[in-house]
Amino acid sequence: MKNSILCLVILLFSNVVVAQQIVTPLEPIKIILNNWTSQLTVARIAGSLFQRQGFAVKYIRLPTAGQWYMLKHNRADVQVEVWQGTMAEKYDQMLKANWLVDAGTYDAITREEWWYPEYVEEYCPGLPDWRALKSCFSVFSKPGSQGFGVYIGGPWEKPDKARVRALGLKFKITNTTTGNQLWEELESAIKDKLPIVLFNWTPNWVGSIHKGKFVEFPEHSIECETNPQWGINTSFLYDCGNPKAGWLKKVTSTEFPTKWPCPFEILKNMNFSNAQLEYISTLVDVKKMSYQQSADVWLKENQQIWQDWIPKECS
Repeated sequence: MKNSILCLVILLFSNVVVAQQIVTPLEPIKIILNNWTSQLTVARIAGSLFQRQGFAVKYIRLPTAGQWYMLKHNRADVQVEVWQGTMAEKYDQMLKANWLVDAGTYDAITREEWWYPEYVEEYCPGLPDWRALKSCFSVFSKPGSQGFGVYIGGPWEKPDKARVRALGLKFKITNTTTGNQLWEELESAIKDKLPIVLFNWTPNWVGSIHKGKFVEFPEHSIECETNPQWGINTSFLYDCGNPKAGWLKKVTSTEFPTKWPCPFEILKNMNFSNAQLEYISTLVDVKKMSYQQSADVWLKENQQIWQDWIPKECS
């Protein structure tokens, strides 16, 4: 009799422990929102897929610099876009320390670099070779730049000042506060065919609307970022360009795979090509849809694709 009572107590206690580990649909999956179109739309695609399986979702806006702390401490759960060119160093640190989980790599190939509309080659012959900027920097000058060329960077952390120093370029760096401001600068310059060089990346919508090219800096190497002796300038780091065929990943907090196994499998299966990411970005930046509208359109038009991302055990 005593053994029976003891077994019953153990069974009841085990059920309580299991119940505490089960995540109810009311506990939201916290998905990070950054400040560029494809990330903001893909985040909502992921959120919509989780919601279709009965899970609550909460979107939290974070700068890229601040997202790592939130992921490390399980205060954010999902980041749908980690770009090699911008985030590789922090990603590697977090992964080695077991502070995040790699949820897979997209088919899309990325590049982040200085970029210019094709007509700018009339102002600066020799482009896209970076050395052309040494002689024609003045055509990119602006009032107040003291004759220096002006490169317009985005609101993300990039070593542009270090690169300008290492390569001996007579350029000043200005940064926009949002991605949209980059496109405003671009459209304003293109309207009057004025010279401009600014931060751009692929995949996004720009290449499908405007002809242009990335500046071709010396080939990227990890030693360029860690060893001053490497490269054409033996005194400074960053005498090279960004990776030309970068990866694009998905990551989660360490608790996410066990707390939400079904959404984690969906996230791992979720995949996009360059063309798909360019399309959803065009819906927002050209056709002026909202991020959620763009996500809804893509989901409606591509049901067979995303239905294959849902594991049978989740249905």
